[in-house]
Amino acid sequence: MGSSPRAVEEIFKDFNARRAGVVRALTHVSFLFVFNGIDKENLCLYGHPNETWEVTLPAEEVPPELPEPALGINFARDGMQRKDWLSLVAVHSDSWLLSVAFYFGARLNRNERKRLFSLINDQPTVFEVVTERKPIKDKPSMGSGSKSKGSLKRSSDGQVKTNPRLTDEIYEDDGDEQSETFCGSCGGNYNADEFWIGCDICERWYHGKCVKITPAKAESIKQYKCPSCVKKGR
Repeated sequence: MGSSPRAVEEIFKDFNARRAGVVRALTHVSFLFVFNGIDKENLCLYGHPNETWEVTLPAEEVPPELPEPALGINFARDGMQRKDWLSLVAVHSDSWLLSVAFYFGARLNRNERKRLFSLINDQPTVFEVVTERKPIKDKPSMGSGSKSKGSLKRSSDGQVKTNPRLTDEIYEDDGDEQSETFCGSCGGNYNADEFWIGCDICERWYHGKCVKITPAKAESIKQYKCPSCVKKGR
C-alpha cells in the first residue's frame, strides 16, 4: 500500500472510494457467482481506493496492515435468503469502512475527527443502498433552513427563518459543542467571516464559494437546492 491518507479530506476520499467498490459489488449480479466452485474458507469482501472490489482470503500479516473485513461471508450464503445475506454483508461492510477510516484518522484531533464523521455520516450507508432504504433525516428544528449564515432570510412561505447555529449561540450551554457546522462540499468548519448558504432540501450547509453562490444571488433564490440534490433530481 502507498502512503496512507492523513488529512480529513484524504481519508474521506479513501472512504468514499472503498465504499463505492463495496456498493458496486453488492449491487452487481456477478458478486453472487464469485463464490461458485471456491473451497477457500473465511473469504472477505474488500473495497479498494480505486473503487474496485475483491473477494479473497484475509491478510496473512499479524497484525494486519489495515482493519480486516468480516471473515467467512461465504459460509452463510447457502443458508440464507439472497436478500438477507446481502444485507448482512452490507452491515459488516459499513462497520469495516468506518474502522478503516478511523484507523487512518487516529492521529486527527478532536475537531478533525468530528468533521470526518460528519462527512461520512452525510453519505447513505452500504446497507441503505443495498436494501434501498432512504436515510431518515433528522426532524428540522425551529430556525433551520435559512439561506445564508449570519442573516435573517424569508422562506418561500414568507416566514422568517434563522441560522440554527446563531440560535444555539444565544444559549451558551454545554450543547454548543454539538452545533458545529461543516461545509457539505469541502468539509471546512463554519467561519462567521465567510458567506454560507443552506440547502432547503437536504439541509446541508455550504461555503458560497464552493457552490458558486454570492450573497447577492442568494437574495433572489426562493428555494436553494445544492448541486447534490439537483443531481439526484430532488
